[in-house]
Amino acid sequence: MSAPVSDTMSAPAVAELNGERWTTRWGRRAASFSVSAALLLVLLASTPLSLPLAVLSDAVRRSRWAATRFLAVALVYLGCELLGLTLGLVVWLPRALGGSRARFIERNFRLQCWWVCTLFEGARRALGVRVEVEGADAVATGPIYLLVRHVSLADTLLPTRFVSAQVGLQLRFVLKRELLWDPCLDLVGQRLNNAFVRRGGLDTPADVAAVQALTEDLGPTEGVIVFPEGTRFSAERRRRTLERIEARGDHEGLARASALQHVLPPRLGGVLGLLDARADVDVVFCAHRGLSGARTFGDLLSGALVGRTLHIRFWRCPAGEIPKDEAGRVAWLHDQWARVDAFVGAA
Repeated sequence: MSAPVSDTMSAPAVAELNGERWTTRWGRRAASFSVSAALLLVLLASTPLSLPLAVLSDAVRRSRWAATRFLAVALVYLGCELLGLTLGLVVWLPRALGGSRARFIERNFRLQCWWVCTLFEGARRALGVRVEVEGADAVATGPIYLLVRHVSLADTLLPTRFVSAQVGLQLRFVLKRELLWDPCLDLVGQRLNNAFVRRGGLDTPADVAAVQALTEDLGPTEGVIVFPEGTRFSAERRRRTLERIEARGDHEGLARASALQHVLPPRLGGVLGLLDARADVDVVFCAHRGLSGARTFGDLLSGALVGRTLHIRFWRCPAGEIPKDEAGRVAWLHDQWARVDAFVGAA
């Protein structure tokens, strides 16, 4: 797997996009790196006790070994964090000694793919989850804008696992800043061309500008990924969203949003910003169902994902078929998002 690398955005430029000081970054890393290492050590040391207790609990509750599986997932996750940080140091050393930035970026891209695939496949096997993918040819070539449904902790892994690792597309992510508390996402994610924005979507000019900057020199082996909902779907968040739209007096928007039963209405800022920046880029949608029981770590412990099938569908909209005016783009986006909702509801 290899992908040509855009060398136009330096590490300081990415840091500036993400809007944080050096002291803030390394203060967070000191805390998150230490906590992850400590948790792994505690988990390993307590396994002789925690594993029998988990097995006993599962036997009593008849929970399809949910607690035991959760323990395995926790070990995989924390192990991936520690090994990922170690490899992150290894790939940094040649760069520190004057190595090529392009080679440095490519090595970090490969590290990202390895980390995500190891974590995803380890968790999938521990939980007994099956995967079915439709429309994989939609992501065969770039450049693309990839719009993904967001409902769980796990769906942030899907683009790397089923796009980057499969066909070598280097994706530039738009993610919530809170995810910087994940050690490997923080370390490797900030070396690559990603934007970490505030929770709640892309409604400010600064966040939209950060996303638009990701389109610079976007090549045929690259893409930008956005989660248009801005946050994970839940029935309560859907209710609050509808109330806010109604309070604004937006009757047309309320009718559109009310028709969506399984997804939140897309926030327009990020998607329209991308289309304004590069109208010649195709848009790919990623709909999926089967992860709604994994919104939190508590859901994993409950066994909600055990034995499920994850269905993923991609489809591509050529740039030439996307309206050029804002009103047309808004209507088009809502129509496509209704297709996402219909796919989720078809279970």
